[in-house]
Amino acid sequence: MSQAMTIARPYARAAFAIARDGGQFAPWSDALAFSARVAADPQAAALLAHPALSHDDAVALLAPEGADEKFAGFLATLATNGRLAQLPEIAGQYEQLRAEAEHVVLATVTSAAELPDAEVEQIRAALKRRFGREVQVETAVDASLIGGAVIAAGDVVIDGSLKGKLARLQSALTH
Repeated sequence: MSQAMTIARPYARAAFAIARDGGQFAPWSDALAFSARVAADPQAAALLAHPALSHDDAVALLAPEGADEKFAGFLATLATNGRLAQLPEIAGQYEQLRAEAEHVVLATVTSAAELPDAEVEQIRAALKRRFGREVQVETAVDASLIGGAVIAAGDVVIDGSLKGKLARLQSALTH
C-alpha cells in the first residue's frame, strides 16, 4: 500500500463518517470531487504549497460554492495538518467507502477505443450478475491495449485486452 493511501485513509474515513451521520453521501462526493480536482491542478497545487497562503484562503480556494460548514471544517483540518495534497486520494477512498455502504461495486472498463453505450451496459449487466450487487461503471481509453478491454472491479481484474493476451502468449513461449 502506498504512503499516500495510508495517509489518506483516516481522512477518508472521517469524511465518510461525517457524511453518513448527516445523510449527505452525494453532496460530500460532489464536494470532495471538486476539491480533489482543484488540488490536483498543477497551478493550484503550487499555490496551496506556498507558505504565505493562509488556511482560510486554502479552504476558500478548495471549497465548492455552497459547501456546508462541516465540509469547510474538514478542509481546514486538512490544511492545518498539511494534507491538502492528499485530496485526490482521500476522495477516491471516500468513494470506495460510499460504494461499500450503498452496496455498489465500482468498476473501471479500460478499452483501446471508446465503447458504445450499449456495450458498456452489457458489461455492467454481466458484472451485476457476477457480483449480485449494483455496479457503477466508469470508462477509460488506453490505446496501448491495442484491442479488447481490461475490467477492474474491486479486487477482480479481467484482462481481455490484446496487449494482455500477447504478454501471456510471450510468457508461455519463453517458459
